[in-house]
Amino acid sequence: MAHRLAPEAEAELDDIWYYVAKESGSIEIADRLIDSITEIFYLLARHPHIGRQRDVDLRPGLRSFAVGQYVIIYRADQRDVLILHVFRGSRDIESLLRQ
Repeated sequence: MAHRLAPEAEAELDDIWYYVAKESGSIEIADRLIDSITEIFYLLARHPHIGRQRDVDLRPGLRSFAVGQYVIIYRADQRDVLILHVFRGSRDIESLLRQ
């Protein structure tokens, strides 16, 4: 199984990288964070049901997986895993998905 990134997830990863690089003053720290998040995409592709089911609180078919302070929102089908969003875990994910 493979993974794909939705355009929103790509933009969110860029925003996370920029914020961390700016706040920490280190491109290396931002790179390491993004690498640790994207490594999980491969794990999810190999084990798509490892994440928490979010059928009731978010939407049917969605799952989430925490990586440090961030949460990956994804959906798995027969062929691949679609990474929909990457949010900071402290944010109101339900509200963000309603937008």
